[in-house]
Amino acid sequence: MSSELVFYTNPMSRGQIVRWMLEECNADYREEIIEYGAKMKSADYLAVNPMGKVPAIKHGAQVITECAAICAYLADAYPAAQLAPALSERAEYYRWLHFASGPLESAITNYSLGFIPNEEQQRMAGYGNYDLVLKVLDDELADKEFIAGGSFSAADVYLGSLVDFGILFGTIKATANFSRYVENFRLRPAYGTAKQKDLALMPSEDA
Repeated sequence: MSSELVFYTNPMSRGQIVRWMLEECNADYREEIIEYGAKMKSADYLAVNPMGKVPAIKHGAQVITECAAICAYLADAYPAAQLAPALSERAEYYRWLHFASGPLESAITNYSLGFIPNEEQQRMAGYGNYDLVLKVLDDELADKEFIAGGSFSAADVYLGSLVDFGILFGTIKATANFSRYVENFRLRPAYGTAKQKDLALMPSEDA
C-alpha cells in the first residue's frame, strides 16, 4: 500500500507484538518511540490514542489501536503476506484471535495482579477462571502447529506473543504443548528481526 505507515511504540511494551506483525508483513514503516510518562500522555499522542497507551499505528488517515485489531488490520492491508485465511475459512481465525484478546488477556492480567475470582465472580467474568482458560488453550494446541486454518496467521502472532511472554514472565506454565507452539515461531526470520530491533532500543543498564 502507498500510504505512509507510522508505528507508535515503546520497546518495553506490547508494541513488540505489532513490530513482529509488521516484519511478517514486510511492511515499510516509520517508527515513533513514545516514552512512558509525559510523552505518552501528551496532547499530540492522545490525539492518536486517547488511552495514552502504545502500540498504535497510523496508516494514511486511518488510526488503529489495540494489538489484536492492529494484527487483523495488517493481515488484510498486506494480503501478499498471507497472514489471514480466506474469508470463507476465518471462523477459527476470528475465534482464537478474540479468545486471546478477551479471555486469555483477562485471565493472565488478573492472575498477575493476584486476583482470583470466587465462584460468583467467575459467572460474571467473561473468562471464568485462569485454570479453565489455560486448559482450553492447551488442549486446543495438543495436535496443532498453528492455531487456525492449518497455516501461520496473524492469530498466531498475537496469541503466540501472549504465550511467549507468559512463559518468559512466569504467568503461563511451559507445558509441552505451549513450549512446542512457541518454539515453532521463534525460528521465524520476522520474529528474530523484530526482537533484534526492539532489543536495540532497550535502555542500557548504564543509562
